[in-house]
Amino acid sequence: MKMFGLSVPQLLEKVSQGLKTPVTEAELFATNIKLSTLKRVDKVFHKGLHYYLDPKAPLAAPESSIFFRKERFNTDLNLPARKVVTRFEDFSIALSAIAKLADLEQSRMLPLYTVKALPQQAAAEMRAAVAPDFHQDLRDHLKGLIAALAAKNVLVFEFVETWNQEKTNVDGFFLKPNVIVLKRHQNAFRREIFTLAHELGHYLLGQEEVEELPIEVLAQKNLSDVERWCNDFAFYFLAGDHARVLEALDRATAANDYHYDTLTAVSKATHLSKLALFTRMRLNDRISVADYTKVKDDLEEQHLRDQMEREKERERRKQLDEEEGRTVEARNPKPIKSPLLVSTIQTAFHEGVLSEFEVREKWKFSNAEFQQFFG
Repeated sequence: MKMFGLSVPQLLEKVSQGLKTPVTEAELFATNIKLSTLKRVDKVFHKGLHYYLDPKAPLAAPESSIFFRKERFNTDLNLPARKVVTRFEDFSIALSAIAKLADLEQSRMLPLYTVKALPQQAAAEMRAAVAPDFHQDLRDHLKGLIAALAAKNVLVFEFVETWNQEKTNVDGFFLKPNVIVLKRHQNAFRREIFTLAHELGHYLLGQEEVEELPIEVLAQKNLSDVERWCNDFAFYFLAGDHARVLEALDRATAANDYHYDTLTAVSKATHLSKLALFTRMRLNDRISVADYTKVKDDLEEQHLRDQMEREKERERRKQLDEEEGRTVEARNPKPIKSPLLVSTIQTAFHEGVLSEFEVREKWKFSNAEFQQFFG
């Protein structure tokens, strides 16, 4: 309950959902608990029944969870977000144990920085160390960056929210010693790429965080030193030499069309969104608050229109498939698997540390992936 930030009344409310007779506090915290009630408890926490049957009491210790290491986060995390964090904490702990059993080296390969270091300089050094070849396709570029970080023992996970799941209010987080987790933004890969660069900043500072990262946060001047450093690092890491283009621009106004063509070209060359670039202009006082607000609203309205058009096109294709008798099964997007995860599980499997069942069920390797990586 402490880890998930739930009070007794809140937990009772969730455990009792759908029941005519709610579960009482006495029933929930009695010496013996009904199996049906315990199953309801696990629908909240998703830890598996074995967790509650373990004779060892769980410890509210710093090594157990980030929620025992930090009390405050940049975002007031909802319950689904906390569930995601604890799930990947469990993955991280399990994977670390597997790596040790398989005698795999996972030492840190990238330097540690402090907020006193210039983020521009750190970004230049990291571009030389981990920037992938530039791909116009956004997902391919993200995949390349995840692979480049894997080569430096930084493990990146993606998680995918389906339409029937509770929605998390988190875009990404960094967990010590080397885990970065991203929410898949299927129609906004630029946002996900920026989030990865931002969380890489947290890794380089050794500062854990769980947060929601709307691009507009770049324009805020009341951020902590850590958040400001990570935002600046992410911008310069992705912008590279194109940062000088923005710095050389005159103040953006309606008279020069807000440098829209120039910023569009920079966006295509860096995978920074146009909104991120205008936000950087606002942070540097190169566009007024009123003009920035107008441009931001226009861009967000265009984004919504694009989403609606994509949805219409999906519906059109679906209808065409039905008319022509084709059955197309809808599939959720699959998270990108880090090569570091794949190589660790491969070694553990071939050395007998993991069974085929564990590889498929716990680590979610599909039949095709199992044949590809373990056949």
